[in-house]
Amino acid sequence: MSGKILIVDDEPHIRMLLEQTLEELEDEGVELLIATNGEDALERIKVEQPNLVFLDVMMPKMNGFDVCQNVRKEFASEKVFIIMLTAKGQEFDKQKGEEVGADLYMTKPFDPDEVLEKAIAILKLEN
Repeated sequence: MSGKILIVDDEPHIRMLLEQTLEELEDEGVELLIATNGEDALERIKVEQPNLVFLDVMMPKMNGFDVCQNVRKEFASEKVFIIMLTAKGQEFDKQKGEEVGADLYMTKPFDPDEVLEKAIAILKLEN
């Protein structure tokens, strides 16, 4: 199964690291999409319907918690796997991520190998 992955982060260096980490999945037919703020992320999710979203929390226009909550309300029947990927690693933040419907919560700095493994498992790719 191929799929779409949306990378949402306002920091260019983090976006580039995630793109480089996940680019080998393009050989498996996976399409990588980018959004730089919460509003763009919500629009891309509506239009592109990605299978997996790596979602930053602290972003301009709309934070990741609000994006996740909106996606869960609007697309309740369609499953989009959302991984919150953020520097906010306190237990309170993780609980808030769960409350808004995040499937997984990873903190920065992240291990690129772990990000790749999660994407492969979620998209059910052979690697």
